[in-house]
Amino acid sequence: MSTLFDTFGFVGVVLHGLELVAQSVLLGSVAFMLLAIAPSVGSEARSDVAAICAGSRHIVAASALALVACVSAAAAINAAILAASLPGSWTDVAGARFVVAGVVKVLAAATIAVVIWSRNAKGSTKRLVLGAACMFLLAAALADSHASARLEDNALLLFATGAHEVGAALWLGGLPCFWVVLQRAGTGELAGRIGRRFSALAVAGVALIMVGAVVFAARYVGSFDAVYGTAYGAMAATKGALLSMLLLLGLANFRAVRRFAGDADAIRRVQRFVEVEMGVGLAVLMAAGSITSMPPPVDLSENRVTYPEFAARFTPGLPRLVSPDPNSLAIPELQARLDAEWKAGAESTRPRAFEPGSSTLPPRNAQDVAWSEYNHHWAGLLVALIGLAALAQRSRHVPWAKHWPLLFLLLAGFLLLRADPEVWPLGEIGVIESLKSPEVLQHRLFVLLIVAFALFEWGVRTGRITERNLQRVFPLLTALGGILLLTHSHALGNVKEEVLVDLSHLPIAVLGVGAGWARWLELEAPQDEGRWAGWVWPICFVLIGLLLLGYREA
Repeated sequence: MSTLFDTFGFVGVVLHGLELVAQSVLLGSVAFMLLAIAPSVGSEARSDVAAICAGSRHIVAASALALVACVSAAAAINAAILAASLPGSWTDVAGARFVVAGVVKVLAAATIAVVIWSRNAKGSTKRLVLGAACMFLLAAALADSHASARLEDNALLLFATGAHEVGAALWLGGLPCFWVVLQRAGTGELAGRIGRRFSALAVAGVALIMVGAVVFAARYVGSFDAVYGTAYGAMAATKGALLSMLLLLGLANFRAVRRFAGDADAIRRVQRFVEVEMGVGLAVLMAAGSITSMPPPVDLSENRVTYPEFAARFTPGLPRLVSPDPNSLAIPELQARLDAEWKAGAESTRPRAFEPGSSTLPPRNAQDVAWSEYNHHWAGLLVALIGLAALAQRSRHVPWAKHWPLLFLLLAGFLLLRADPEVWPLGEIGVIESLKSPEVLQHRLFVLLIVAFALFEWGVRTGRITERNLQRVFPLLTALGGILLLTHSHALGNVKEEVLVDLSHLPIAVLGVGAGWARWLELEAPQDEGRWAGWVWPICFVLIGLLLLGYREA
């Protein structure tokens, strides 16, 4: 159970982020079908409409299934933790608010999926049932939110949360169905009619998101110093940066939709941008899931990072390129003392300095801080070199630079060996046992991602991989790495230190998401948007490297 407590922070954030994604797509798809497709249907395009509706129904079914899975998994883990930490029976746990809300979400999602596929229900009856199920789903989501637990301004915050979630559904949640329209509509006229209605829905969604954001900024954040002084404020600023990227893409699509009827290329251009919008929207919703795991700044009067502390930490300095002796780190040092006492005493069981998955944090000393900085600085050098090598290949003046993806293997090997010195081969904690630690588990996931896209991208650059779906592995995994970094947690036992580390990592996450989708555009439209996108993503890698070179923990 201690392992469950230790790992739930990371798993819970990921599950809640995925739940927000599934909920937004489910509600947004229903709204798209009822408010964008149905009023735009003309008698001249029956086959196109049938194909569009079938694709949209599949999206509804998939998002409903995903929502049921995420809600059920999160409720099960929460219930297990609650039952283990409080005296009482499982009957008491079953009456908890999050369990009741989860049951309502599951029933509402299942109802939407069944009704949307029903061929017997009349149109008016179907719309009524779908509307009621969506309202129940939204009400259950609000009952399980920050706002419902507030003692002050409860009604205002519930309204803001509802506006935020409805806005995300109308805009971001409707994008998958709009993508289906762009892919399956046989005429630019039909796509244009639906696209203009969706544009109106998206504008309304943006307005609702902004309304919610203003209330959250006033009631949850409260002051500018909370932006850099708390984890909630830092994540909210990161979400705002990603949202700004989305607004630029949405504006470009809004203008292009008006040219559908007379420009077939506009449809393909908007489809590419919608794919990027969906990817960045996923990052925004995962950031929103991460925010809900943090206490609002207005509740934190202590342990805030002050401006002098912020400025001192992010003042540039020389990188640390020499690591301390591994035996001088806190865990090996403590283990050596415990071993000496064990050999001198009569205890039969050898004590351990740290047990992965236990409820206690690993000990740290000044040498651990130096080790962490050393790791980040060398990783920064490698990432900056990767970006520069990619730029060299892009210039077409350095043919051998096409092998730059192999530099990622050096980075993966370095992280595997050096990121967690207490783990084999540098430490005595076994590889499998170490995975009980959420931070080590996340590091291992990053290593696997790096190896995967290194091999795939090297195959693409050298012509060994020509299949389009395999060429997409690198941009997708790069964007996924940025999203995972948004959920990455650091258990340091010091709230201020954790916030300062988050502040250094969140810009890297944004650049990772931007790099992945810029590379996607380069692949999908090498003669159009790809001409400038091909320069953007290597520059993002160079900036990531520079940020890592400036990383400090003291």
